[in-house]
Amino acid sequence: MIQKQKTKFPSHIKQGDTVKILAGKDKGKIGEIIKINKVANQVVVKEINIKRKHVKPTREGDVGKISQFEGAIHSSNVMLYNTEERLASRVTYTKNEEGKNIRIFKKLLNKK
Repeated sequence: MIQKQKTKFPSHIKQGDTVKILAGKDKGKIGEIIKINKVANQVVVKEINIKRKHVKPTREGDVGKISQFEGAIHSSNVMLYNTEERLASRVTYTKNEEGKNIRIFKKLLNKK
């Protein structure tokens, strides 16, 4: 019996984070993560990668429509974005006084 490999979702992004798109038709755009698919390593970003689906009428007399929704993007194609400094950067983890891990932008560490 063949077992599937377990994939670990990268922890550099979380739901609610602001990210910058690195690849694809929406490259360079900035948005907020609204959903994460850990199994497929994909994220859904608000108002990015808009897809259209043509829906046929279900009953007689109904009218068909075109529905729009955000499509998923692979997590490797997004990078955490700092809105205050206006830069996208990788993150590193350090512990604060209480012992909790906090994320710090690597580009901000290099500036100091």
